[in-house]
Amino acid sequence: MNRIFKKMSPAGDAAVENLSDHPAGHPLSVHDLTVAYHRKPVLWDVDLDIPDGKLVGIVGPNGAGKSTLLKACLELIPRTSGEVAIYGEPYKNQRHLVGYVPQRESVDWDFPVSALDVVAMGTYRKLGWLKRVGKKERDLARHALEQVGIGDLADRQISQLSGGQQQRVFLARALAQDAQLYFMDEPFAAVDAATEQAIVKLLQELNSQGKTCLVVHHDLATVAKYFDWVILLNMRVVASGPTAEIFTPENLEKTYGGQLNLLNQAVQALQSIGK
Repeated sequence: MNRIFKKMSPAGDAAVENLSDHPAGHPLSVHDLTVAYHRKPVLWDVDLDIPDGKLVGIVGPNGAGKSTLLKACLELIPRTSGEVAIYGEPYKNQRHLVGYVPQRESVDWDFPVSALDVVAMGTYRKLGWLKRVGKKERDLARHALEQVGIGDLADRQISQLSGGQQQRVFLARALAQDAQLYFMDEPFAAVDAATEQAIVKLLQELNSQGKTCLVVHHDLATVAKYFDWVILLNMRVVASGPTAEIFTPENLEKTYGGQLNLLNQAVQALQSIGK
């Protein structure tokens, strides 16, 4: 069933040798991470530490390396250099603690499986790859679908779902993983208002449970509303920290340069929050 995911290049094993200057045991620590495609850097010397229990928005212009950052942390693409630690250990040792919501474009939606089948995939790591999904796992998957508001679509083929419904399926899959750290790649992209609110509700629920979520996000107007921590990224980390301190017009100008329409949207959003 995992053929539903389009194949990507694996990364080599990552050592965690040079993270001694980073706080121990954080959900995510990244040290001097560089990623290049065809010798052209996409990310350059990224250094990050994400504390526990944060809703983190990853924000930056198109081509800034936001999705690449998630994929490099998850070893879905090779890293040119640098190291990543998940709760102080290499990702390969901590897979069971991590949930992933990919971009919808990375999924083969014509693959003949139901919504319930996809969500049940979230139980594989705890169940074990050689064991079959049983009633317990399917009940868990059904409950996750109900949590995101599409329990009645459990038996529908994924190709028959709308874009918003497909996105909810992958949110339910992440819930079924019962992870501690979630990576979400543009979950708000091209969804209807109801799905957006379902995503926000899910993020808040995960946050109330002390989980950490990193979310690639494009809508500057909602960053301060949805996230309590923000990473401003444009190949390098421009700034990272609490949203109230980092999400400022000055930092946004450093991140986006001359894209004035986006900057104006962000300034208006900040002004509306301050009223």
